[in-house]
Amino acid sequence: MEAILDFLRQTGFYLIGSDPKVLIMMVIACVLMYLAIKKQFEPLLLLPIAFGMLLTNLPGAGMYHADFFLGGHVDWTQFAQGNAGLIDILYLGVKLGIYPCLIFIGVGAMTDFGPLIANPKSLLLGAAAQMGIFITFIGMRYLSFLPEEAASVGIIGGADGPTAIYVASRLAPALLGPIAVAAYSYMALVPVIQPPIMRALTTQKEREIVMKQLRPVSKIEKIIFPIVVTAFVALLVPSAGALIGCLMLGNLMRECGVVERLSKTVQNELMNIVTVLLGISVGATATAENFLNLKTLAILGMGIVAFGVGTAGGVLLAKFMNLFVKEKINPLIGSAGVSAVPMAARVSNVEGQKAKPGNFLLMHAMGPNVAGVIGSAIAAGVFMALFGAK
Repeated sequence: MEAILDFLRQTGFYLIGSDPKVLIMMVIACVLMYLAIKKQFEPLLLLPIAFGMLLTNLPGAGMYHADFFLGGHVDWTQFAQGNAGLIDILYLGVKLGIYPCLIFIGVGAMTDFGPLIANPKSLLLGAAAQMGIFITFIGMRYLSFLPEEAASVGIIGGADGPTAIYVASRLAPALLGPIAVAAYSYMALVPVIQPPIMRALTTQKEREIVMKQLRPVSKIEKIIFPIVVTAFVALLVPSAGALIGCLMLGNLMRECGVVERLSKTVQNELMNIVTVLLGISVGATATAENFLNLKTLAILGMGIVAFGVGTAGGVLLAKFMNLFVKEKINPLIGSAGVSAVPMAARVSNVEGQKAKPGNFLLMHAMGPNVAGVIGSAIAAGVFMALFGAK
């Protein structure tokens, strides 16, 4: 009888009584899985994140121990003694910055930087869209967040999930779960968030601007570009070297034409494997203690502000540039400066089509879009340099 009672005391059903908050987290995990499956909100990452959230909140499972990673350090003694759970081991890939960098290799291999090379002015639009990052950082500081936490939340405004995860894991690991959920949820809502802002800041005449076809970009330009960008950015902001280097390595594999097998591997097999591991690991950090608090509400609220300000920044800079340039820029492409590739560029194209059927802006919008990827990585490097991440 005593053995039966001991067994019952070890079940998750019994342990729920000591921490009922886990039930709320399990419901939240199921809601996120519903959004990923039914509504298709960034399902490739939101689904594993939600399932990781479910796993970490199952009482007694012991798959993830937040106390092994307190203070930004790894308690290697626990790993050596065999006390680590499955997700503790997988989470090392996040903690050591491995998964986001590997994903950036895949992103680089899938990205065509031709539109950016053909129209270098679009780099400015991508930079302007990063305004959301810094405005959000200031806002979070006014809400009494620590500088490291404010910087991690601000990166949500770059609409770049892997970068947000990379920065949060280095600067504010306790906020990693809420930041990841906010970043990928709002990325999925780009077609909902951006259009009203774009229309409010532009006139019908501006939305009807037709841009001339981009010039062809030679293969040698596409090969030289990732090499030059890597060297320049890493020398300017060394702490951004890992993200930019991995992004440009993947792009060089794509463009050089001599490692097609490697390029396909990082675009498909490697990208898929790392996405699963990253999602589960990040979701596991969303424990009841870390997630169910006022900080999470602030992160979710400021995250949407970050997206809105970033969208507005790109559009407004395009309007300002039109005061000086001979060949007018359709301001709609400025909204693509947030680095949700290629979703933000598609939104710009759709809005352009609505204003003037037959006005194709997709390739023009891809310039600011890929510039936004570079811009968010640089912003991440700046924050890590300022706030002590090594």
